[in-house]
Amino acid sequence: MESRNYIVPGLIAVIMMVITALLTSLTVAREWERGTMEQLISTPVKGPELILGKFLPYFAIGMTDVLIAVLMGEFLFDVPLRGSVVLLFAMAALFLTGALALGILISVVARNQFLANEIAIVATFLPAFLLSGFIYPISNMPTVLQALTHVIPARYFVSLLKGIYLKGVGLEVLWVEAGLLAVFVCVVVLLAIARFKKKVT
Repeated sequence: MESRNYIVPGLIAVIMMVITALLTSLTVAREWERGTMEQLISTPVKGPELILGKFLPYFAIGMTDVLIAVLMGEFLFDVPLRGSVVLLFAMAALFLTGALALGILISVVARNQFLANEIAIVATFLPAFLLSGFIYPISNMPTVLQALTHVIPARYFVSLLKGIYLKGVGLEVLWVEAGLLAVFVCVVVLLAIARFKKKVT
């Protein structure tokens, strides 16, 4: 019945979604605003390789953030980690991939840092904070909002974190959430690659 045991796992998901999506949402947009995208386009590097180059540094930052959050939860807030550490980081890497790809997709579409930032806040922070089950139990929400939460990836990651952290369960119980999160990642990554056109328009 300790509130921090309930809050800390969900907070990891919110922090990851906000930081990673906000950071990557500015990457491609910054290139277009500064006029350096034309220089990148003129190189023999392919579109997916450009996206990968934008992705990897932020992935490393995101996984470092997860490590820091887990260590703080364990040693500062005394939140018990009853499940598999390997599974926790594997699911974090999966979620992080989707969040980063979403940020890159927003950046590719917006081409403007201010617009990309605003879209990222609306598309990541608010849903992750309000509709993931982190603050408000999904079962207590109106029916319409409960249906809406099914398209919020943070919902599945929060469930995974709480299951691993507090219950110590594995994929034999959480396979549905892990599978839906994997579907989200595949869709967003494919959209980001397809939407990025290595040409001046």
